Amino acid sequence: MENVESIKTDGNIFGVALNYKCLYESLRTSFNKKPYINEPIKPVLFIKTPNTRNVDQGQVIKQKNQILQAGPSLGVVIGKSTSRVSQADAIDHIAGYVVINEFSLPEDTYYRPAIKAKCQDGFCAIGDVVAKQHVQQVNQLQLSVWVNGELKQQGTTANWIRSPEQLIAEMSDYMILNEGDIILTGTPLGRVDLENGDEVTIEIEQIGKLTNHIVEQDASS
Repeated sequence: MENVESIKTDGNIFGVALNYKCLYESLRTSFNKKPYINEPIKPVLFIKTPNTRNVDQGQVIKQKNQILQAGPSLGVVIGKSTSRVSQADAIDHIAGYVVINEFSLPEDTYYRPAIKAKCQDGFCAIGDVVAKQHVQQVNQLQLSVWVNGELKQQGTTANWIRSPEQLIAEMSDYMILNEGDIILTGTPLGRVDLENGDEVTIEIEQIGKLTNHIVEQDASS
């Protein structure tokens, strides 16, 4: 049985936009208009850069007059080099799962999520890894967002469009996923706005909790 201390999480962080049916359906009409014209066929990906990494109990800086939103997401940790893996074999390449708060500014486009919205300092808080053998029915887990102790948002991985195995198969078809890489499996509809002084906690069944503290800063200071 794999020791969680041996599971690396220091690789690339790949986010998947629009992977919840509830969110996708709320935007479906717009995808058939400009600038999209057509609905996406493949997973819509974005990157969380190294400067976004944050930890449990870490501070997240909110610039004054910015709208900062919480992003509850189940992270899938890759356990070994993965290239052109079938969906049936993809589970063998997963080492574990982790609670993520994928902080973001509101997005103007989902086809090309903006670097400014996704990659500010501290915008990806990462919890403790739970080895995959300790997680049952990963496609039926409840996600909750608490702000100052009040429940503000809930979702379930049963609402995924693509499972972790599907994502790994499609992504590894054109790029190698390495040990320690993390795939963020999306956020459900209903992102919560955060204010100065807020304490935000992401909770995912069987995986755990992750808490961060919002501190406002004047961009001119």
